[in-house]
Amino acid sequence: MLIEAAALTDVGRVRSANEDSYGLCAEVGFFVVCDGMGGAAAGEVASQTAVETLRDKVCSAQTLHEARKILEQGIAEANWRVFSHAERDTSLHGMGTTMVSLLVRDGRAWIAHVGDSRCYRLRAGALERMTQDHSLVDEQVRLGQITPGEAEMSPLRNVITRAIGTRETVSPDVDEVATEHGDLFLLCSDGLTKEVSEPRLAELLSGDASDLQALCQKLVDEANAEGGSDNITAIVVRVS
Repeated sequence: MLIEAAALTDVGRVRSANEDSYGLCAEVGFFVVCDGMGGAAAGEVASQTAVETLRDKVCSAQTLHEARKILEQGIAEANWRVFSHAERDTSLHGMGTTMVSLLVRDGRAWIAHVGDSRCYRLRAGALERMTQDHSLVDEQVRLGQITPGEAEMSPLRNVITRAIGTRETVSPDVDEVATEHGDLFLLCSDGLTKEVSEPRLAELLSGDASDLQALCQKLVDEANAEGGSDNITAIVVRVS
């Protein structure tokens, strides 16, 4: 199995600092995106801490046969590090971060996430969202209280219900799926999905994907062209 990947992060057109972070360990098929919160310094610290902790946990593992367990342990450790750091430093109090990660091994993929950063899969031209946001409006949509269209316009759309580092413990969602030749995965922060609709994402990902770095640039450019109201991060992973 061949895994190709590219990544890009951008401050956007409105923010003065980039609180997004990403990490990858392509040799073991691991990728992660985090979107920090708590102000420029705190958000950046939270996202970088979480990325480094989970990446080190996965990439240093002697075996990845227990992928789900390793991801869960890594996320728990990342959560504790961010939380305890904020407890020790009052200037960082209240910081946290979203997280979405992908581990691809031996025809399987494990997707772990906390918050509203997302994972998508493009397969045979069809785009599927592989994660459900831990956000107030997403939960309202699932309960039938509001429509997806109303969620897009809601003033509460940025309220997340689960994050790394805001409490002593956190429960990630971890899903395992089979991979197929040609699968294209996208990990991204909400700076991309707030600006670019899913039909447009499908269109971009279904286009020329011979150069994955150029594809990441197209995604970032599209988000900026639509306003760039937040930091934008994208990792594109192709399984061959």
